[in-house]
Amino acid sequence: MTKTGLYPGTFDPMTNGHVDIIRRALRVVDHLVVAIGVHASKKPMLSLDERFDLIEREAAPIAKEMGGKVSTASFSGLVVNAADEFGASIIIRGLRGSVDYEYEEAMVGMNRTMNPKVETVFLAASPETGHISSTLVRQIAQMDGDISPFVPASVREKMMARVTELKAGG
Repeated sequence: MTKTGLYPGTFDPMTNGHVDIIRRALRVVDHLVVAIGVHASKKPMLSLDERFDLIEREAAPIAKEMGGKVSTASFSGLVVNAADEFGASIIIRGLRGSVDYEYEEAMVGMNRTMNPKVETVFLAASPETGHISSTLVRQIAQMDGDISPFVPASVREKMMARVTELKAGG
């Protein structure tokens, strides 16, 4: 029986921390659905299609190496509903520290009440990636900083192209 996990987030942009969680999640599940949350009130820097492309580009070799499957999807609304929609019995969440834990702990309780069939698994960030956040990566990129220590090369290229585009008025 295939165990499917859901790894939700905005992935704007995908970071080395996300890559680390994907790799480690494939030790827990056979099939990982990396689900991009779409919220009408948020204006992401990268389009949904760009984020799909970057996730698929980075996750495919990991899935092959780990002997698992990674697919991408988008969702709006509740994560527990997305888990049901994609056949996931586990929600994977990466934790960077105690602030993440406190927020996520409340979410677990709410999710469990709404859908007791779905479990949440926390994966602590690796020491090398625990300080990385997509928000900070976007800020560094917009200020012409070097984001290469924080994101895969394909993401860096896409982000820097987007920054150039935005500065040119696009």
